[in-house]
Amino acid sequence: MMKRKLLALTLSALFLPAAGSALAQAGKISGDVVKIAVLTDMSGVYSALGGKGSVLGAEMAIEDFKAKFKPKFKIELVSADHQNKADVGSNKVREWYDTQGVDMVTDVLNSGVAIAVAKVTTEKNKIMLNTGAASTRLTNEDCAPSNVVHYVYDTYALANGPGKAVTKQGKDSWFFLTADYAFGHSLEKDTTDAVKANGGKVLGAVRHPLNASDFSSFLLQAQASKAKVVGLANAGGDTINSIKAANEFGLTKNQTVVGLLTTIVDIHALGLPTTQGMMFTEGFYWNLNQETREFSRRFFSKHKGMPNMLPAGTYSAVLHYLKAVQAAGTDDTAAVMKQMKATPINDAFAKGGKIRDDGRMIHDMYLVEVKKQSESKEPWDYYHVKQVIPAEEAFQPMALSRCAAVAKK
Repeated sequence: MMKRKLLALTLSALFLPAAGSALAQAGKISGDVVKIAVLTDMSGVYSALGGKGSVLGAEMAIEDFKAKFKPKFKIELVSADHQNKADVGSNKVREWYDTQGVDMVTDVLNSGVAIAVAKVTTEKNKIMLNTGAASTRLTNEDCAPSNVVHYVYDTYALANGPGKAVTKQGKDSWFFLTADYAFGHSLEKDTTDAVKANGGKVLGAVRHPLNASDFSSFLLQAQASKAKVVGLANAGGDTINSIKAANEFGLTKNQTVVGLLTTIVDIHALGLPTTQGMMFTEGFYWNLNQETREFSRRFFSKHKGMPNMLPAGTYSAVLHYLKAVQAAGTDDTAAVMKQMKATPINDAFAKGGKIRDDGRMIHDMYLVEVKKQSESKEPWDYYHVKQVIPAEEAFQPMALSRCAAVAKK
């Protein structure tokens, strides 16, 4: 009996140094560098939404963090183009995690890509701060709240504002022109729910491929539906080309076009005469207050365009992540996620933002209406902010969550 006890004590002593070493490593920066990656669309249909703008947002966050917090650890930034292909995106992220020491990936614009990347991120126990993709699947069926945060917007938030406001104006019959993949399907569903909840009805929908070259047949179906509203459940170049074609077909004379994911970049590309009176939900507006103006003018000086919610949100996400690493004293995933969830988000993008148990970062959203040209006082002065939608109302309530990892609240 005594021999067994001595053997147990000897084995314990042998393992103590290894355990102590492992605990010590948890309090350090792996490889003495924090490495952040921006995965985005650099050249395709969504490149104007994120792309180089999101990379710049990340660069500005690193610059501001270094200036204010004087970190003792190194920070590196890498970026890549996922080409709007889930396999390309997931393979690149796997390479980053396995061979390049990447700790966190952000933007991940395109819901199909984001869902694939979230699975790799969870498998490798890294962090994804999604600022680009919209599908609510990321905090519902495909949630991974220990590793993934849905940061800027989602299809529920995009649908809620115009779905309610436009239907309440008496424009209560809708037809959808929908991008045929996870993002478009989510946006159509969430807007349908909002329209029906406010007494409206949906007369039909037509699906189009991502980066469609010709919208004429789809718009003819929308026109034939005689719906009062044509909801565009698409984004980026597809939204711009849909609106251009709708004007050319004369569809806008009798029907209202609502771009459900529209940003200031799209309005700038189309011009106020084409877009005046359009209503949609935004997560950021450069001309909202002094802080947003200062950030946006810095961005403009380098990008020659004002930021939409994706670059602004990427700035916020990277800054929040770096603050959490600094406070935790480590880039260990669990420690950093715990710190990020415990810390309110206050910066140029969000005030009082917080990360919920399902991985959804909630913050105020804005229902905006595009100004007439005569109302615009300067370049990029494009919006009337019609309503501030409080964070708790803007995003799907936890009670409706389909995330298996969290209890209903």
